[in-house]
Amino acid sequence: MSLDIITSPVLEPLPHGFFGRQGGASSGVFAGLNCGQGSTDQAEAVTINRARVALALNVAPESLVGVHQVHSPDVVTVEHASQVRPRADALVTRVPGIALSILTADCQPVLLADAEAGVIGAAHAGWKGTLNGVLEATLSAMEALGAKAGRVHAAIGPTISQRAYEVGPEFMDQILAEDPRAARFFANGMGDRYLFDLPGYGLQRLRQAGVAEAVWTRHCTYSDPSRFFSYRRSVHAREADYGRLIAAIRL
Repeated sequence: MSLDIITSPVLEPLPHGFFGRQGGASSGVFAGLNCGQGSTDQAEAVTINRARVALALNVAPESLVGVHQVHSPDVVTVEHASQVRPRADALVTRVPGIALSILTADCQPVLLADAEAGVIGAAHAGWKGTLNGVLEATLSAMEALGAKAGRVHAAIGPTISQRAYEVGPEFMDQILAEDPRAARFFANGMGDRYLFDLPGYGLQRLRQAGVAEAVWTRHCTYSDPSRFFSYRRSVHAREADYGRLIAAIRL
């Protein structure tokens, strides 16, 4: 089975992709292209899956670079491929031949590029990372390499959509205490529940940071189990673990 690769016109012509779960070597709850090295999937299957992603981007497997994600605003500037995965949630580089990658399973995968400057970025932006400024920090790190926010194009890939993201009042209170501008991204749900628009919030943060263009591919991870992994769906199904989707970009 061939890989399912979603691309965005705003990032063209740079090689990039938001990879679905099809076309991988994993089985069971991980069936398909699970690229999560931290999952309990067989290590051999994950290695095969990541090699297939690298091949699709025309880089060596060791040049598919990632981080140990911890829901932080921390960004790593990548100068060469390395087997060490620092604790962070975003990467930037201006080195051709290195593919920046991040893993998600409902959180936002965000790929960014200033093609004129030859600078790219990739960010793992869940609600906590987005609230704490991971997107703005990624843009700042890109600018340190010569990019300009006004030339950066950004795409948010498959993520949980508002209709599937039910949260409690304490969640809304925590968000609004830090960022009152986020009130518009909450809708009433059942009882005391709310529905949170994570990609809408991410787009607002990117646009307020001054990017040239920011879009969402409009794919919901929770609502399409045949195509995407979803942490929240796995919890609702009482599954022991879940697969991780990969998104990557290179110069």
